[in-house]
Amino acid sequence: MAPQYAPSLQCRLPPLLLFLQIGFVVIFAFYIEIESDIKADGTTFSSFYPEFQDVNVMVILGFGFMCTFLVRYSYSATGFNLLVAIMATQWAVILRGMESWYYRGKIRADLRSLVVAEMCAASALISIGAVLGKTNPVHLVLIGLLEVSGFILNEWLLQVLLKVPAENSIMLLHVFGAFFGLTLTFILFRKSSLQPFEKEKFDRQTGLFSMLGSLFLWMFWPSFNSILVDNHFPRRKLWAVCGTYLALAVSAVTAAAMCMLSSPKGKLNPIRMQSCVLAGGVAVGVSMSVVHRPWEAMTIGFTAAAVSAAGLQYFKTHMLLAFECHDTCAVLSTHGLPGLVGWLAHLLLQIKACDNHTTAIRFAVYHICALLLTITASLSMGLLTGFLLKWNFWRPPQDKKCFDDQAFWQFPHLAVKK
Repeated sequence: MAPQYAPSLQCRLPPLLLFLQIGFVVIFAFYIEIESDIKADGTTFSSFYPEFQDVNVMVILGFGFMCTFLVRYSYSATGFNLLVAIMATQWAVILRGMESWYYRGKIRADLRSLVVAEMCAASALISIGAVLGKTNPVHLVLIGLLEVSGFILNEWLLQVLLKVPAENSIMLLHVFGAFFGLTLTFILFRKSSLQPFEKEKFDRQTGLFSMLGSLFLWMFWPSFNSILVDNHFPRRKLWAVCGTYLALAVSAVTAAAMCMLSSPKGKLNPIRMQSCVLAGGVAVGVSMSVVHRPWEAMTIGFTAAAVSAAGLQYFKTHMLLAFECHDTCAVLSTHGLPGLVGWLAHLLLQIKACDNHTTAIRFAVYHICALLLTITASLSMGLLTGFLLKWNFWRPPQDKKCFDDQAFWQFPHLAVKK
């Protein structure tokens, strides 16, 4: 007979968190210093801080609330999102500063390094969406640390081997995170996933909070896409903000139309709607460096939303039945497919702008290699992480305790069913 209660993590989670946090404190104490003259590409602290807060709101509130649609897993969705985000951000600051430490003996941190670290953490939060509800917080912390390690390694390889600009390599976080998460859910697949979990459902209240998270992401996505643009070129930053807004606007309208068309009863599905409205922001972020006209951004937003809606309608079920990938938050359709649309748009627009065939072919080869390298690194790190997490030492929750806050949170006002 299966045990009635989820396995206790008292001997797993606290030691892991304390060990990691004390280690981070020691590293920050001896090797990290804050820049005395805080600048970000010529921008002063007072002008850069609002953009930093925009990204902070997206990572903490946006991703946190977006995953609260599960009726009995909203506390875990927001709480564990915060836990993973702050642990992954600290780890990303350290890893991204290793080159500075090697040459100077110190890791220099400023607001820009914190922003980039949070964007690396966002990639981990995307991956966690694929296994949400079927893992415990120990799993999630390990996923965050290992995924960020793989993403930063991939970013370094792209910049060193293929000379990909830093802002372009970072924006591949959507593709990396989605394929990493799919690999995880493939390795950690449960046979019971073939039938819907008893608690894998949503109601009006949790759906409302989840939609609130999507609105936070929608509002602040222009800052997310434009914050790494060099401020010495204000016109490029203006293009990034306007292009992202237009792509998001078109994707929201397209999402409403596609969701209603795909519904047998001709009604809007809030969960599908909130995923598709963000597709334009994802796609145009990947292709931002070559989007210079409003119609280009709007076309990308339209295509990304249509592809995302089709993915939500068909891919999630087929991925489960054909490949045994139970994607809880449909990260493939929300981030993976729009990211690939943005990558394709970048390829086509850059080739269009090339002066001769030789330059176009060379760029196409490098661009395709960048995608293949990103997917390869993502799948490899996902396999490594998945096999590590399959170890029963981490005490995964039983099937009947999946998608249940009471497995990890204390609610004194609720009676415990024995």
